[in-house]
Amino acid sequence: MTEKNFYITTPIYYPSGKLHIGSAYTTIACDVLARYKRLMGYDVFYLTGLDEHGQKIQTKAAEAGITPQEYVDGMADEVKKLWELLDISYDKFIRTTDDYHETVVAEVFERLLAQDDIYLGEYSGWYSVSDEEFFTESQLEEVFRDEAGKVTGGIAPSGHEVEWVSEESYFLRLSKYANRLVAFFKERPDFIQPDGRMNEIVKNFIEPGLEDLAVSRTSFTWGVPVPSNPKHVVYVWIDALLNYATALGYGQVNHANFDKFWNGTVFHMVGKDILRFHSIYWPILLMMLDLPLPERLIAHGWFVMKDGKMSKSKGNVVYPDMLVERYGLDPLRYYLMRSLPVGSDGTFTPEDYVGRINYELANDLGNLLNRTVAMVNKYFDGQVPTYAENVTAFDADLAQVAAEAIAEYHKQMDAVDYPRALEAVWTLIARTNKYIDETAPWLLAKDEDKRSELAAVMSHLVASLRVVAHLIEPFMMTTSAAILEQLGMEKANSLENLALADLPADLRVVTKGQPIFPRLEMDEEIAYIKEQMAAGKPVVEKEWKPEEVELTLNRKEIKFDDFEKVEIRVAEVKEVKKVEGSDKLLQFRLDAGDKEDRQILSGIAKYYPNEQELVGKKVQIVANLKPRKMMGHISQGMILSAEHGDSVTLLTVDASVPNGSVIG
Repeated sequence: MTEKNFYITTPIYYPSGKLHIGSAYTTIACDVLARYKRLMGYDVFYLTGLDEHGQKIQTKAAEAGITPQEYVDGMADEVKKLWELLDISYDKFIRTTDDYHETVVAEVFERLLAQDDIYLGEYSGWYSVSDEEFFTESQLEEVFRDEAGKVTGGIAPSGHEVEWVSEESYFLRLSKYANRLVAFFKERPDFIQPDGRMNEIVKNFIEPGLEDLAVSRTSFTWGVPVPSNPKHVVYVWIDALLNYATALGYGQVNHANFDKFWNGTVFHMVGKDILRFHSIYWPILLMMLDLPLPERLIAHGWFVMKDGKMSKSKGNVVYPDMLVERYGLDPLRYYLMRSLPVGSDGTFTPEDYVGRINYELANDLGNLLNRTVAMVNKYFDGQVPTYAENVTAFDADLAQVAAEAIAEYHKQMDAVDYPRALEAVWTLIARTNKYIDETAPWLLAKDEDKRSELAAVMSHLVASLRVVAHLIEPFMMTTSAAILEQLGMEKANSLENLALADLPADLRVVTKGQPIFPRLEMDEEIAYIKEQMAAGKPVVEKEWKPEEVELTLNRKEIKFDDFEKVEIRVAEVKEVKKVEGSDKLLQFRLDAGDKEDRQILSGIAKYYPNEQELVGKKVQIVANLKPRKMMGHISQGMILSAEHGDSVTLLTVDASVPNGSVIG
């Protein structure tokens, strides 16, 4: 076993929608670890990718009027663009629709079937399409019952609805390996991190009795067919979990990477919501295949909002591309890695995001660099003096703090505790800022006899910034390079044996330093982030009860003068399409007699599944409503419709009526 071979994986993401900062967190967290290990001399293989099979994908594709393959191809392109934007240094991007992966999945299924680790049976239970998971009644967050008390449905812990499914299924014999799994946990008490997660798994899933797992489905076709019984497709958790092995070449002609990295350090990082699958199903699957088990499994918490989990319906989803486009990549990477405590959830707020940029990046780090470059230019014409130890009364303490910060940083990076690792770096930054105040170089510069002390101060400042730049390299690559460039140094290429005293000779700082983090206007930027979050909130139309309608009409009795203010016009539908990310909204382009066509959004998609039938119709619109933003689009009016029972019908007029005609 070569300890310098390091294999790091993200979960493979399910491409059913746009990825938010939760997925960005996991991917950046793995990227930070991969970059750190490379800088520590490891040969690293970093894997990420997509889990592209399943009923939800098949349904999404059908709704979009395209094939499942076309759907996942488009999603894969979008995710790769996002990872490029976030500068993710992955070595391979796997898709479970890749031919080599599907071939190995089918072969593994048949092997396990032959060795009686898989058997054919029948499964009945509550199933969530969104989660691709079965639940017992006791596991449901909420249960629906009819008048007789019979359970008719419910809500999964994720918040998604479940439906009753009963079908023939193959099962994985988890129960056969339960004792072996418990023995593995006892041998490797640090396998699951952070502390406490393993106890949750044992107490909640193993001690009550480990049940066999349904691993095939017959109710949909978008998946890997079981070769010996093709009406079944291999269910998600065998298909998805095997990606970690197939991506390296397991079961294939070229398996050199598998031999190399699977026998090194194997490190998985996932969100806590899929810990069970990776801590129970995956180790047992590897046992069945006689393969070594991973070294470490980290299950991190979530970024939540003040009002709970991120949700489009709440209008509180934060997308990483918005933050990068507005503030740059490094602030996002820094914020995500600094703000999520190990072992628990973190709360995202616009105030905290902007505040950390201003106070920790612009003030603490940015100002330290600006002051240092300016003083070296002012007092030594840009030439960095040679490093000398213990010249001032404060040098030794700064050197000690630097050494302790470096040691603590490595300790926390090995523990994958990024907040504490960055805290160690900022301890050094704070101590260096204090060192400036203690040594008062502006006073030393007035006394020629203290020239050597002034030189020592400048070299210590540059040396400290060099250490900081190296330590933040895995987190903020652009910032690290910019600091070193302003100090006249090359990009960091190693974190081994880093020390304050190892300052290169003959350095010259830039003539005029540029702020690496300009200060932000707090109120303006907080408002901007909130506005972007709210832009994704779908429009929810109130469903009125008959008695509420009557009361509302009575309450809203208006005078004729009020009615005269409403301008209702005839408008011809020129184009109509579904709004991406919304099940309710249609986007209309209308000719209402204006100089230019106008755009109106209307929540009637479910009443017009074939929305193209509306093209050419002449409808009635309220033309003088104040425009409003919906799902990121401007809506310039309202299309009138009639509600009857459970249906809604647009109010149309005769085709001979000219566009723009006023209805009164």
